[in-house]
Amino acid sequence: MDRCQASLRQLLSAAAVAVVTTWAAAFLSPAPALAEETGANQAELIRGLLPTVVNISVRKDEPPGPVAAATDAGAGPGPGAGTTTPIPDTGSNIKSYVGSGFVIDPSGLIVTNYHVVEYAFEVTVTFSDGARLPAKTLSASRLADLAIVKVDAKHPIPAAHWGNSDKLQVGDQVFAAGNPFGIGLSVSAGIVSGLNRDIQNSPYDDLIQTDAPINHGNSGGPLFDMQGNVVGVNSTIISPTTGSVGLGFAIPAASARFVVDQLLTYGWVRPGWIGVKVQTVTREIADAMGLARADGSLISWVLPNGPAKQAGLAIGDVILRYNGLTPSDDRALLRDIAHTAAGDTITLTVRRDGDERNIPVVAEAWPRNQWDARDAPVPVMQPKITIPPDLGLAFAPLPPDDKAKLVAQTGQDGVLVTKVTPNSDSSVRGIASGDVILRVLDKPVVTPDEVRSGIDAARAAKRDYVLMLILPKKSDTPGPKWVALHLGTSGG
Repeated sequence: MDRCQASLRQLLSAAAVAVVTTWAAAFLSPAPALAEETGANQAELIRGLLPTVVNISVRKDEPPGPVAAATDAGAGPGPGAGTTTPIPDTGSNIKSYVGSGFVIDPSGLIVTNYHVVEYAFEVTVTFSDGARLPAKTLSASRLADLAIVKVDAKHPIPAAHWGNSDKLQVGDQVFAAGNPFGIGLSVSAGIVSGLNRDIQNSPYDDLIQTDAPINHGNSGGPLFDMQGNVVGVNSTIISPTTGSVGLGFAIPAASARFVVDQLLTYGWVRPGWIGVKVQTVTREIADAMGLARADGSLISWVLPNGPAKQAGLAIGDVILRYNGLTPSDDRALLRDIAHTAAGDTITLTVRRDGDERNIPVVAEAWPRNQWDARDAPVPVMQPKITIPPDLGLAFAPLPPDDKAKLVAQTGQDGVLVTKVTPNSDSSVRGIASGDVILRVLDKPVVTPDEVRSGIDAARAAKRDYVLMLILPKKSDTPGPKWVALHLGTSGG
């Protein structure tokens, strides 16, 4: 059940497709009029789909240390391989990341990758029109790398439509939208490069490979077919560099939709289960068993008292067909079983002692406690954020030397932050000891009392937040920044 083999872990990062590219190159036609008409139709199709695609920004409370490198998971600690883009919040362990997602229901339900929201205590969704809304994670599956987040927009939201990923063929043209490198909503085109790819993320891997550019920040974005239906959820790349090399992978819509429906209905995946362990019959295994062909899935274990045992399946049986259909490999068989509803009877055609026989098996729901051991999502983090009367900040006048240096650099004085209370709202929002407060609201401040007076004035005006202009002690970019600190007046 490991998401990644050790040899692949440094290469895998999740993604969604999105670098703006030239559509004409993908749809060249000898007839200029036809090419222009096709391009216009495509542009119109894309414009209609963009409102269904969202950017997702999250904040995560991480252990002290450098921000994850671009080739690492990029979504905070945990097993999920992802390509969310990390953005440090200076002065704290809080880190910000950006990913992608798409709306599946007008009520505000949004699908994204699990690793995008893993460990997040704050999730914000930005729509194509620039609207930003807070979101909460409803449920998630770590093993499937899928999550559902919810926004309350007060009005219906345009939603994307699921497509039929089972009809995809290698060479089919696809396109996607997402948030590459956190630069904003972008669109890219490509083709289906391969199907049923197994990159060792899970025992159920059945990924769509595409040559459309996949980069950090695209995780959770949709892969569309040329009718504008979602046929995949972009989630993974294999690359020896920090960018796309044309090996991008998407979770097929058939698998994603099953997981999403299960999460919405039960709060967990609740897969079908019969209690067997299987492995693909390789050429070597076939030879050792005296079989003419290497096909089917060999049973290596049957759980005592499980459905398979009760039905009469045995170690050494080779499962050839599931309800009359031939799975492509053991992963396909496991997916078929997992997608079976509890209580349904399936017919497994097995080879035993040189003969074929049909064995009916009544599927059960995977025991919840056993499934949680494999797929229990890390709970959404809810740090205990406090809002003391002093906002968790201690102040002092600037030392003379620091004051002279600040005046020379900025032309103004300020107030030194000498202490920040851990887990306070000020700490979470990135204020750190050594920062300098230049303004509170619209007034310059030079003494601690002036800072406190500004805070009191905001409270007297019954505001929820007070705005401060802060010069960080450490920052990747020079200059001050505005920070809105919660006053705790309404608990919002």
